[in-house]
Amino acid sequence: MKIDSISINGKVTEFEISKKIFHSDINNKLIAHVLYSQIANSKQKVAKTKQRNEIIGSTAKIYAQKGTGNARHASKKAPIFVGGGVAHGPKGNAYKNRKINKKEKKKILINAISQKTKDKNLIIFEDVKNKINKTKEFSKFLKRNRINNVLIVLDSTSKKNIELSARNIANIKLIDTSYITTYDILKYKQIMFTKSSTKELEKKLLNYE
Repeated sequence: MKIDSISINGKVTEFEISKKIFHSDINNKLIAHVLYSQIANSKQKVAKTKQRNEIIGSTAKIYAQKGTGNARHASKKAPIFVGGGVAHGPKGNAYKNRKINKKEKKKILINAISQKTKDKNLIIFEDVKNKINKTKEFSKFLKRNRINNVLIVLDSTSKKNIELSARNIANIKLIDTSYITTYDILKYKQIMFTKSSTKELEKKLLNYE
C-alpha cells in the first residue's frame, strides 16, 4: 500500500509500505492480554512478607495436642497468630514474569501499528541525513505537521541527527526498531517512522510466521 511521506523541509512524496504490517486485522483481546503482561512485568516486585518457614523462633508445640479443650495448634509461627507467618502474602522477586512468546509479541506489534493506521495517526518521513542542532528547527517541523504526542521510530543515522534537537520537546519519545513495544505504541497518540526504520521493521516482523 502507498502512503505520503514528508520531509523536514515540507516536501511530500509517495512511499510503499507493507499492508501485512500497517493494515492488518486487529485483535483487541490479544492487544489487551499482551499489554497487561508487559505492564505487570515492568513493575518492581519489592513487597515481601515472611511465610511461616521464614519466621525466627521456637518450633515447639504451644500446648498439648489433647486434653486442653482448645483447638489443635503447632508452633506460634502459624499465620493465625500475631507475629506468625503471612499466608498468601506478596513474595517479592519470587514472583514469575508473565511469559509472552516471540510470535505473539510480533503479532501484537503489527496489531498496534495497524490500529494507528486505521486511526490516521501513522506518519512516515524521510531519513534525516543532516544534523539538526536546534530544538526550534525540529519543533517547527512538528508544529507544521500537527505532530504533538508522538513515538518516533528511527534508523541509527536519523537518530544521531535528531536526538540533540528533540530531547527537550515534551510528549515525544525517540526509539529504534529493536526496542519498540506495544506499550509505547499505545501510550502515544501518533507514531512516526523514517523510511529506513519502516523497512527495518518490515524485515523484522514479516519473519514471524
